[in-house]
Amino acid sequence: MAHDDRTKIIPRRTPESAAMLASVQRAMAITAALNRLTFNDADEVRTLFGDLIGRKVDDSFVLIPPFYTTGGTDTRVGRNVFINQNCTFYDLGGLDIADDVMIGPNVSILTSSHPLEPSQRRASVIAKPVAIERNVWIAGSVTIIGGVTIGENSVVAAGSVVTRDVPPNTLVAGNPARVIRSIGD
Repeated sequence: MAHDDRTKIIPRRTPESAAMLASVQRAMAITAALNRLTFNDADEVRTLFGDLIGRKVDDSFVLIPPFYTTGGTDTRVGRNVFINQNCTFYDLGGLDIADDVMIGPNVSILTSSHPLEPSQRRASVIAKPVAIERNVWIAGSVTIIGGVTIGENSVVAAGSVVTRDVPPNTLVAGNPARVIRSIGD
């Protein structure tokens, strides 16, 4: 398996894996509180989400619970970001969401996985970052796999599975997602 400088490998039964478990437990406690809130509790949602990621979010940030994550501290969000309900962010590899991004319902962003070899699957976690650039729209029920960048102004069509970089100013769709056409003014 090829690795680049953005790949994190966390072996089982190490201090790094213990820290990962502690992060998951912390995130589950915060998201349990967050998921008791409603759309009308926007200020409290922002406060709890800021606690989750370890930094204050802009007043323009909107998240509709429920929301699930395995960490939170490796997520960064910009201004005017909208995250619809029932999204799952596995952010161990790092997740950067730029300004003006819209994320539809039931979106999964999975920055971590396991080795393919059967004898090694439980031996470690492999994590790669995801970057979502400015003014991207990710439609409902999309899955984004670690190691990709979604280019500025792009749209990922509903139900797509993104396994490689999305060029700026494009519409992608399918499994695996492929460029359908250019978009823009």
